[in-house]
Amino acid sequence: MTLKKTLTLALASAAMAAGTASADGLRLGTEGAYPPFNYIESDGSIAGFDVEIGLELCKRIGEDCEVVAQDWDGIIPGLLADKYDFIIASMFITEERKKQVDFTDPYYLAAMTHVVPKGSDITEFTNEALSGMVIGAQSGTTQADYIETAYPDADIRLYPTQDEVNLDMASGRIDLQVGDMLPMLDWTTKSDDGGCCELAGEPITDPAFVGDGVGIAVRQEDDALREKLNAALAEIRADGTYKAINDKYFDIDVYTMK
Repeated sequence: MTLKKTLTLALASAAMAAGTASADGLRLGTEGAYPPFNYIESDGSIAGFDVEIGLELCKRIGEDCEVVAQDWDGIIPGLLADKYDFIIASMFITEERKKQVDFTDPYYLAAMTHVVPKGSDITEFTNEALSGMVIGAQSGTTQADYIETAYPDADIRLYPTQDEVNLDMASGRIDLQVGDMLPMLDWTTKSDDGGCCELAGEPITDPAFVGDGVGIAVRQEDDALREKLNAALAEIRADGTYKAINDKYFDIDVYTMK
């Protein structure tokens, strides 16, 4: 188990122990294992683009926010169980998820991508071409839904965290993976272990899997909170605060992907 995974579990356990206790302010739920969007620092604090955007939105609506880490598989159940008040964790807005939660306006656009070893001879991304190959993704994600749907004849491997997918990719235990484009670009170009690999093929933009962008999830009854967050998001886009946070992490504007 990686240090990040251990810290994530520890923080999630602490949040569970606290139950719904947080008399003042709101609780912001995130994964803490999806850099550069959300991750655990060496001192145990939770950082990343999602977290900075979330805390700035809290400031704009006049709330002090506590950041709570939660493993991805339990992140929507945690919201519904009142462990936190909203989720900002790079969650695609999909019709399936809208059956359980409501979403704010998108706070960035998204696409998925294939990742292959450098020098790989994989050039076709069809079920026939990838039949029998080992393909990985993080469980409980739209990436997992995509590979299970697109490649039924492949050997599908699903992992609790993206870090674990990356580890098996770098170690040669899987032939390719499908991930969210921005984290995969970050991993393959800015990390030592990610130097093994590169993005391949056309971006995956099928709305059935990437939805309507990436949004902040709230409980379906929390209309007032959703509207406050929407207004705050529009405000930070207009006054340049969003861009300042964006530029700390990315070379493009992830709100427009330009």
